[in-house]
Amino acid sequence: MDIGLFVLATEYAMPIDQLARAAEERGFESIWLPEHSHIPTASVFPGNAPIPKDYSYIYDPFISLTVAASVTSTIRLGTGICLIIERDTIMTAKQVSTLDQVSGGRFEFGVGGGWNRREMENHGTEFDSRFEKMGDQIRAMKAIWTEDEAEYHGSFVNFDSIWSWPKPFQKPNPPILLGGESVHTLRRVVDYCDGWLPRARDPDMVLRGMGILGKLSKEAGREIPTSVFAPAPKWLDKFADAGVTRCILMVPAAGTEATLKRLDQYTKYLS
Repeated sequence: MDIGLFVLATEYAMPIDQLARAAEERGFESIWLPEHSHIPTASVFPGNAPIPKDYSYIYDPFISLTVAASVTSTIRLGTGICLIIERDTIMTAKQVSTLDQVSGGRFEFGVGGGWNRREMENHGTEFDSRFEKMGDQIRAMKAIWTEDEAEYHGSFVNFDSIWSWPKPFQKPNPPILLGGESVHTLRRVVDYCDGWLPRARDPDMVLRGMGILGKLSKEAGREIPTSVFAPAPKWLDKFADAGVTRCILMVPAAGTEATLKRLDQYTKYLS
């Protein structure tokens, strides 16, 4: 099982280029950056918990991962997650393929529908139809990535024949991993994604979900891996025994000394 890092990249954290180099030197398989374009001040976090300060400060993941790509050569680079329902489809397809090209095929496209109703509504996205929009966007992106003259006509994305290069380095596209924990998420994974990317706030829920995903993927004639945002290292052995492909451990937004100490603590979990 591979071990990756979930990184909160901000102006007051260890610079992302230095962190990426340090992670690669220590043998971590991947780094993952989340996305929030902004946080409306009236936002309510699920469960009514306070919204972490870092959410308002995190860097754009595509720019940050491009910086990380420029100073590394092997570590994989993921969005964890990209809120594509808040983004333009055609522009995001180009950003994905460009990052995959400049990194030599190291990009992992983690996506999700998001939870912040006010944030997505500021982008013109309706909360109740966000998942239908996400499916439309992924299918449209696949057309752009694989066809020389792509066109797509859906309920949320609609364009006539276009030219758009570069195409992704990875063929037919970088791995698309879907975040979320519901049965509906698992069905969407099987429908149009390449992997499942749940948060393990309830690790046993993830293990149950893997059983459901196994049945659904078998019916579809596919094998679909699971990458997990792990709440604590103590769950790593259980996830490994269950067949999880990758566990991703959190690196809080902190200065260089504290961050390197955290990375060194995590190295004991590398095989």
